[in-house]
Amino acid sequence: MQVTIEPGWKAILKDEFEKPYFKNLVEFVKSEYTSTKCFPPGKQIFSAFNHTPFEDVKVLILGQDPYHGPGQANGLCFSVADRVAIPPSLKNIFEEIWTDLGTPIPNSGNLERWAKQGVLLLNSTLTVRAHQAGSHHNKGWEQFTDAVIEKLSDEKNGLVFMLWGGPAKKKGAKINASKHKILESGHPSPLAANRGYWFGNKHFSKANEYLEENGKKPIEW
Repeated sequence: MQVTIEPGWKAILKDEFEKPYFKNLVEFVKSEYTSTKCFPPGKQIFSAFNHTPFEDVKVLILGQDPYHGPGQANGLCFSVADRVAIPPSLKNIFEEIWTDLGTPIPNSGNLERWAKQGVLLLNSTLTVRAHQAGSHHNKGWEQFTDAVIEKLSDEKNGLVFMLWGGPAKKKGAKINASKHKILESGHPSPLAANRGYWFGNKHFSKANEYLEENGKKPIEW
C-alpha cells in the first residue's frame, strides 16, 4: 500500500502498511474524510513523521486525539498553527517549561520548531471527526502507533519518551526502559494539572540532561 510519508519512516514501517488492519484503516479514513468533516487536513495526517525523520528522533511526546475544533489540528500532538489560540493543555506545557527552564512562554502554539530538533509529536490516534473526541478510536490507529513506539524502542538507543496521563502510560508498555529514558506524569490538561498531577514534573530539564549524557544536543524548548 502506498503511503506518502518520510522515506526513513516508510522503510521502517513498510511491513505495517501491508497488514490487513492498516488497509482497513485506510479505507475507513478515506470514507470518513469523504463523508464528514475530519481533522487534521488529509495532507497533515502524517505530519509528525514528515517533520521528524526516523533517523533524527531524540524525544517522543505522546498525545491522544488530534484537536477536533476547526483550524486547530496540524498533525503534531498538542500543536496548533500560528495565529490559532493556544489550547489549555499547551498553555500548561509552556508554563511548566517556563518554571523548569526559565524559557519565556511563546506567543505561538506551533511546535514545528520542536519537531525539527528531533521531537516526534505523535498522537495515539491520528485522525478525528470534527467536534467528536474519540470518534476514530479502535479503528486501527492505536495498533499502528504501538508499532511506531516499538520500532523506536527496538531500533534506536538513548531516546526520551514523555508519557503524560493514563492512556499514554499504557502505550509505553513495550518501551525498553534499560536503553531509553521514560518520563511519566499526569496529563497537562487543566483537569489533571489543577489537581497537582502535572506541574513540577521537570520533564524538559530531565530530557535535556539525559540527551546530553548520551552525547546528543539538548532541545531548545
